Amino acid sequence: MDKEKNINGDFLRQPPSSIEAEQALLSAIITNNKAIEKVSEYLRPEHFVEIAHKKIYDACLKLIEKGHLADIITLKNYLLQSGELEAIGGIDYLTSLSSNATSIINAQDYGKLIYDCAIKRDLINIGTDIVNTAFGGQVNDEEVSATGQIQLAEQKLYDLATSGYSESGLQNFEESLRSSLSIIEQAYKSDGSISGISTGIDNIDKKLGGLHPSDLIIVAGRPGMGKTAFAVNLAFNVANEVLNNRGPESLQGPVAFFSLEMSADQLASRVLSFSAEVSAHKMRTGNITEEEFNRIAEHSRALSTVPIFIDDTPDLSVSAIRTRCRRLKRISNNKLSLIVIDYIQLLNSPGGKKSENRVQEISEMTRGLKILAKELNVPVIALSQLSRSVEARDDKKPLLSDLRESGSIEQDADVVLFVYRESYYYERKEPENENSEEYATWKAKLERIKNMAEIIVAKQRHGPTGSIDVAFVGEYFKFGNFYDGQNPHS
Repeated sequence: MDKEKNINGDFLRQPPSSIEAEQALLSAIITNNKAIEKVSEYLRPEHFVEIAHKKIYDACLKLIEKGHLADIITLKNYLLQSGELEAIGGIDYLTSLSSNATSIINAQDYGKLIYDCAIKRDLINIGTDIVNTAFGGQVNDEEVSATGQIQLAEQKLYDLATSGYSESGLQNFEESLRSSLSIIEQAYKSDGSISGISTGIDNIDKKLGGLHPSDLIIVAGRPGMGKTAFAVNLAFNVANEVLNNRGPESLQGPVAFFSLEMSADQLASRVLSFSAEVSAHKMRTGNITEEEFNRIAEHSRALSTVPIFIDDTPDLSVSAIRTRCRRLKRISNNKLSLIVIDYIQLLNSPGGKKSENRVQEISEMTRGLKILAKELNVPVIALSQLSRSVEARDDKKPLLSDLRESGSIEQDADVVLFVYRESYYYERKEPENENSEEYATWKAKLERIKNMAEIIVAKQRHGPTGSIDVAFVGEYFKFGNFYDGQNPHS
């Protein structure tokens, strides 16, 4: 890196750049226009540090894009017409670039070097902004809290990391077939039912084929339906799969659970309740027997090895979740099995500032969660509220249109699941006369449906939709398989 001295004789650090790489790349492109194919996907004019090089590269892009040749003559005419020929050093500079032609083979290396220097300059600018904002406490003349500044910095780094150069891109169909065959083989070896990681609930696994890498799964329901309990059950079941070395190799990592509403100890209590099958209410009030206490203690010791990490930080942004998940994956042999977010509407916007357009804000969040699932190649379960319009209908079963700020949620999701319990509404229809035939009929039906829930698959990008019957025990917050002999429709 070049260094210059200030008036005191001290060395000043210069922003990263490589004028030689810029000249060499432009030389290769002018000599052989095919060289631009190796870099045009990610390299933009603003990545060049020299203004003249920005203009020349931009001219090459535009000429070649229109099907024209980009050589000394065409570049001279193009830049002359745009009034920029003298600004780039005239025909003499174009000639000097052409005379120092390099091989097209090296174009990719030069492009990567130019891009790498540009990203480092962006990092320096972001770092400078972070320092200046921390000293001043303001962004765009508005006061921003320390937490908001952190989230804003995370968002800038996230934007920088997810734009530009990527090693992925067009791949040979043979590679795609190989990857697809691997997934099919996984399903075949699991008796044709699961190609992802098991949810621990048979009926759900049969419908979804397990949870799949890169999928965004939305779990929604009205208050009281048990969507948080359902998500906790799934997270615990997946962690147990990992503990027992079951499921795809790529998902043999811990579960990350982000609880923006409940505290970590409350979630742990729920896991203890359904694991030990002790009433959550009795646990909370201390009204338990010695046998139940010993059972709780025994299950607590067993659960201590389950690979679940809970983050109950409120007001997290998608970029903050992404940063924490990347860190967890890095320290876990580069593996994660599942990410759970409870819930979307409690996520914070970048910089901690709420937008007036809530629908657009939610759109950015759900898009960010889908990008997170793809980037880390892990299933992401995100909980969501439903609008009150459900309560106004006679039929309380939710529809896709009931999703709050539903447009983007429905669009970005690979799977949308609704948690629905008929008993929640039915028990509120209790007849007044306990001695009537109507009351006896009501009570009989309530007994039949009280330990049952419906998981409605309202959308599945790669499979069928429909309803799934699962067992539900409210006092334990437990969702699971039906016991032997149980028939939810009997």
